[in-house]
Amino acid sequence: MAVIPEPPVSTPGRRVPLWLKLALSAFVAVQVPFYWYSYGPTNFLYFCDVALLLTLAAVWLESPLLASMPTVGILLPQMLWVTDFLCGLTGHPLTGMTNYMFDEKLLLFSRLISLFHGWLPFLLLWLVYRLGYDRRALAAWTLLAWVLMTVCYFLMPAPPAPAETPNLPVNINYVYGMSDEQPQSWMPANAYFVLMLVAFPVCLFLPAHFFLRLFFPAVETTTPVPAVLKPSPVSQEA
Repeated sequence: MAVIPEPPVSTPGRRVPLWLKLALSAFVAVQVPFYWYSYGPTNFLYFCDVALLLTLAAVWLESPLLASMPTVGILLPQMLWVTDFLCGLTGHPLTGMTNYMFDEKLLLFSRLISLFHGWLPFLLLWLVYRLGYDRRALAAWTLLAWVLMTVCYFLMPAPPAPAETPNLPVNINYVYGMSDEQPQSWMPANAYFVLMLVAFPVCLFLPAHFFLRLFFPAVETTTPVPAVLKPSPVSQEA
């Protein structure tokens, strides 16, 4: 059965400026080797690092879906990071999740690199505003998150980090609890993991999805229409 595609929706001009593409590429070119050397390749299983790499792909491909996925996934957690960091600047941290940013024992360069947690959600909001929000992002990011969490739970180490490798990522994406010092103990580990598989989409991804649907332009998508469903012109007898 022949398929006749609908004409694509045209968008005049470049939607993401070249300087932004180059600037983000330069940052990632520094961040990835530094994190790889400092923490190892498993560090890139964190949602925030996956989101950064997806954002890089999104700005070059100008893909609404690739921009929408990390926005759904990290918008609420990263805005909490921003809030905690700003509170920390005043000496009154909210949750303590950004205490490391004020730890003078850590390299200043490492802390400056980690500031991407603060500007990434705003960049993603701008990209979604510019490119449009693709509503498939909720399902796509949820599936990706489940894959990452499953890998982290079954293959990555639980807390705490070994004394000989204190920078080794443990408890990646909180699959063992909310602390990197020890696993949670208030319920069986498998039950907690299943709870997180449900809680992340319901408590973090779904609210962000509704927010983006409400306040950001939707992507106009086109789907191929089977030729047999196309109206045929009425033949005229001579």
